[in-house]
Parts: sequence; structure tokens; C-alpha cells
Amino acid sequence: MMYRWLADAVVVVHLAFVLFVVLGGFLLRRWPKLIFAHAPAAVWGVLIEFAGWICPLTPLENTLRARGGQAGYEGGFIEHYVIPMLYPAALSRQTQWVLGALALGVNVIAYFLAFRGLSRRSASLSQRREDTDGLS
Repeated sequence: MMYRWLADAVVVVHLAFVLFVVLGGFLLRRWPKLIFAHAPAAVWGVLIEFAGWICPLTPLENTLRARGGQAGYEGGFIEHYVIPMLYPAALSRQTQWVLGALALGVNVIAYFLAFRGLSRRSASLSQRREDTDGLS
């Protein structure tokens, strides 16, 4: 039973990582220093898709499921709803390229918006300093 819970935890972490890779760039406007975690994660996620590699979390989950005596993803919420999102049945190289391109595109947009917001904020701060300096 413990191995099944650990495998389910790996799936939840995997899903959270995928969501962070795809959508985490939008958090940069609020937390700019998050770029140090998001940029490598986004590069890794896109590279996994473009290169056709297998994420290390997948064999870890499968090993835990095998040790827990499970052969597949039957039963429970995680097995029924979350796993098909991470491991679609019709996952082909072409689908992986599309997923990689989507992740890359979303991140390009997110980074553009984040840097535009940061540059506006920086310009606004510079303008305030100039206005304050002119008053003294």
C-alpha cells in the first residue's frame, strides 16, 4: 500500500511540474526571482518533448507501482483522471513535438509579458526618482 501512495505522490509531483513548466512563466510578473527555478524547468520540459526522452519521474512511478503489485492505472482519482493527462494513449513523436511547441510558445508569451511588466516598472521607478530629484 505504501508503494501505491508513493507512486501516486510521484504522479502529483509530475503533474505539478508539468503545470509549472507550462504556466510558471506567468508567475514571474509577481515573483521575478522565480526565473531561476522556472527557466531551467521550462528548458527541461521542452527538451524532454522535443528530444523524445522519458522524464525520470515516469520510471520512478512505474517502479513504485510494480513494487506495490500494480500492473496498470486502475481505480482511484489519480489513476483515472491525472495519469491520462500525463500519459495520453495516443502519444506519438508528432504529438510530443506539438506539446513541446505549445509549452515553448506559452513560455515565450509569459516571459514577454513578465519582462515587459518589469521594464515598465523599472521605467516608472526611474521617472519617480527623476521627479523626486528635481524637487530637491
